[in-house]
Amino acid sequence: MVSQTTPYGISTSVALDYASAVERTREELAKEGFGVLSEIDVAATLKKKLDVDFRPYVILGACNPPLAHRALAAERDLGLLLPCNVIVYAGDKPGESVVAAMDPVRALALTGNDDIRPIAEDVRKRLERVLQALETA
Repeated sequence: MVSQTTPYGISTSVALDYASAVERTREELAKEGFGVLSEIDVAATLKKKLDVDFRPYVILGACNPPLAHRALAAERDLGLLLPCNVIVYAGDKPGESVVAAMDPVRALALTGNDDIRPIAEDVRKRLERVLQALETA
C-alpha cells in the first residue's frame, strides 16, 4: 500500500528481490513519462569511499521532460529541486524491497509559487501510480 512514510516521501514495500524491483521501477517510471537521468549506487559508493557494507540501495533521478519544462518556465531556479528522486532498497526480509519517491507537492511547496502546485500534484499522481503498479508485481 502506497503511504506517506516520511514528511517528504511516499513509499511501498514490494514482493520483489532488489534487482527485479529496480528493473520494474524503471519500467513503471517510463510508462508515466519519466526517464532516469542519474543513478547513484549507494551501497557501492559507501563500500568504495568508506569500506562499509550497506544493503543494496539505489537513488534514481527521474524526470518527466514536459512537466519539468512547465515547472522551469514557472520558476527558473526550480532546477535546484529536480529531478525527482526515487529510491529502491533491499527490504529487511529476503525477496522484499522498498520503493519510495520524493513527494513533489511537499518539496515544490518550498518555492511559494502557486503556479507550481498543479504541476507538483500531477507529478505526485504519476509517482503514486508507479508505486501502485509495483505492488501488483
